[in-house]
Amino acid sequence: MTRSDITTIMNHHELEEGSALSLDFLKLQKIAATQIPVLPVIVQHADTHEVLVLAYANAVALQKTLETKIASFWSTSRNELWVKGATSGDILDLVEVRVNCEQNSLLYLVRPRKGGCCHTKDVQGHTRPSCYYRKITDGKLNFV
Repeated sequence: MTRSDITTIMNHHELEEGSALSLDFLKLQKIAATQIPVLPVIVQHADTHEVLVLAYANAVALQKTLETKIASFWSTSRNELWVKGATSGDILDLVEVRVNCEQNSLLYLVRPRKGGCCHTKDVQGHTRPSCYYRKITDGKLNFV
């Protein structure tokens, strides 16, 4: 069974809140198939150093980030510019942008305005502070 088969069976709620492990090993192939040039962007909290999310940026998103000092990305699922927080209010203020040794990935150091980063919410309805809110234990996902 392929990832797309599993995703069709699983709804987003089960994917984002469930305990079944269903990793998307085809993500980079899907991005490459769009032929839109992007770089991976690791987004890290400037103060706590917690990794908040892995996203992607093209030249437009990077330029927007540098100009506005708000983390912006290229949405690989919607194929459009994604200004983090534009609809949710969960804005990530840019502290600095770093470039890796081979110049093929970026690190955005940010400070969340409202404390949240992920598009998912916890059981109290609050935006999660990071997209990495589950860990693998015995082949299943468990909340951290």
